[in-house]
Amino acid sequence: MDTFEQLKAPLQAFADERDWDKFHSPKNLSMALSVEASELVECFQWLTEEQSKNLTPEQRQAVIDEMADIQVYLLRLATKLDVDMLKAVEQKMVKNAAKYPADLVKGSTKKYTEYK
Repeated sequence: MDTFEQLKAPLQAFADERDWDKFHSPKNLSMALSVEASELVECFQWLTEEQSKNLTPEQRQAVIDEMADIQVYLLRLATKLDVDMLKAVEQKMVKNAAKYPADLVKGSTKKYTEYK
């Protein structure tokens, strides 16, 4: 599988086989996505910057699992709302390029509203 769109059908089948689709409303999926994002944050809680860049194999696998959970819920939400995620990311990058012109923001962490 080489696109997010190809993952949607197997994820739908997985939910259908378990009769979970009825629980997968946009509201519930966004809440589950938030929980999984928090679990990813938990993987890095209390680590130093250096430790966060040099994870043990076990820590790395935990991070990978949480990242996958996030992607699964995000794709389920995209399915429910009929969103092509690749196209959405491309469109958002165009917006970000306009909000954060490289020559203006290079090397800075300021929010785009601070550059106006």
